[in-house]
Amino acid sequence: MALMLKVPANCIVVQQSKRAFLGGAGTSRLGATSTNRKQRVSSSSSSAINMIPKMSISAVPNQRDDKSMSKNKIDIPIMVNGCSGKMGKAIIQAADSAGLGVVPVSFGSAEESGQTVQVGATEILVHGPSERESTLASLLEKYPNLIVVDFTVPSAVNDNAELYGKVGVPFVMGTTGGDRDQLYKTVEDSKVYAVISPQMGKQVVAFLAAMEIMAEQFPGAFSGYSLQVMESHQSSKVDTSGTAKAVISCFQKLGVCFDMEQIQLIRDPQQQIEMVGVPEEHLSGHAFHMYHLTSPDQTVSFEFQHNVCGRSIYAEGTVDAVIFLAKKVHSGADKRIYNMMDVLREGNMRS
Repeated sequence: MALMLKVPANCIVVQQSKRAFLGGAGTSRLGATSTNRKQRVSSSSSSAINMIPKMSISAVPNQRDDKSMSKNKIDIPIMVNGCSGKMGKAIIQAADSAGLGVVPVSFGSAEESGQTVQVGATEILVHGPSERESTLASLLEKYPNLIVVDFTVPSAVNDNAELYGKVGVPFVMGTTGGDRDQLYKTVEDSKVYAVISPQMGKQVVAFLAAMEIMAEQFPGAFSGYSLQVMESHQSSKVDTSGTAKAVISCFQKLGVCFDMEQIQLIRDPQQQIEMVGVPEEHLSGHAFHMYHLTSPDQTVSFEFQHNVCGRSIYAEGTVDAVIFLAKKVHSGADKRIYNMMDVLREGNMRS
């Protein structure tokens, strides 16, 4: 069984590929020669995976909605840290289309300090590490409703969260990696409002929510089944997908024995084209995931798959998270730490 992620037709482009990932039940081609360790599949080991995804989902913004929303400015100033990256630029464009005000300041590395980044009509000055605290404090004084959006690098997650907590600015953290336990403790101790989620795509989060419900209501349903996991992202993504880890944790609750080190990471562009089926134009920005379950006697198999091309699905979800968090701050909500499932449950999201 293949469970495909579906989103509204005006938000996606679905591309049917020529071949399928798998053969019949019990004939998974994923990891046929894999070992029990995390693998970055190299071009010399192309035989380890012989599969093509059944479909890909390319999220694109709804142009009509963007134009209509841009006329209605929302009084939520946001600071996008990581603005020089492709994800940061996509968020700035989505925020501008939604009517949010992007402040012309961002944080970056020491090498980026003093540089300006042009995104559409917005010109942003990048500040280095030594200027962060004083700059952020000044911004918060100038923009009391400021919300920070963080899409930086895994190694900066904890230091950035400490900074936001120290200054007292709410933030949306989409950056993966870092010490997640320490991240949550930092937010709890500082009592700032935050949305923390390694996955900002609303439809993918809905799929995760369904997985969690299944795991909660049917624990052990897949006991004895073996699991194989493949995830392919752009070569610049250095860490394992947080979404893959979340899905795997659900399978573990369902009774499947699986070590995170067994996840097969594909970062080689040639393999992504030839074996995974990633469109060439999306090699620099995609997220293809496949989870294959096989029964102990290999007579039954299940396949769960979600493929995303581009970054607009994450950018739009991030904008929804910002608007959601601004409402929580304004209302003085008791709860301070949220995730994208909370955003989904709130409803009233933009299309």
